[in-house]
Amino acid sequence: MKIKIIALGKIKEKFLKEGIDEFLKRLTPYAAVEVIELSPVEIKDEHLIERALDEEGEKILSYIKPQSYVITMEIKGKELSSEEFAEKIVELTNDGQGEIVFVIGSSCGISKNVSARANFKMSMSKMTFLHQFARLILIEQIYRAFKIIKGETYHK
Repeated sequence: MKIKIIALGKIKEKFLKEGIDEFLKRLTPYAAVEVIELSPVEIKDEHLIERALDEEGEKILSYIKPQSYVITMEIKGKELSSEEFAEKIVELTNDGQGEIVFVIGSSCGISKNVSARANFKMSMSKMTFLHQFARLILIEQIYRAFKIIKGETYHK
């Protein structure tokens, strides 16, 4: 299984980088994971948010293959428990999906075009997280999902 995470913005805090790197290292026996960091479009005028999202969306879509299964992180997406998330990964694997692409948008969200490309829209929580935290949480949950799938002891 190949997993790609496309995220807008760089991780600046050392403790977050270390956490992300740790879980990426732990994931190596289970899946090939690639993280693609894209620069968000600077928004100088609140009236131009939609245009900025469209520009970001074009960048995001350029990294997605036609056959990839795309899961976007969206406020109005479906919330899953860790067990349900693991089941989703098993389902996709059984369906022959070779690549899952997760998309974490900018602080303004994601473009309508990226949302429309999504095969599944997921919400991490009703709470709002910093985008940098969202990346750490997503990677940890992907790791947790594989531990659940394998019946290993990490998940309690």
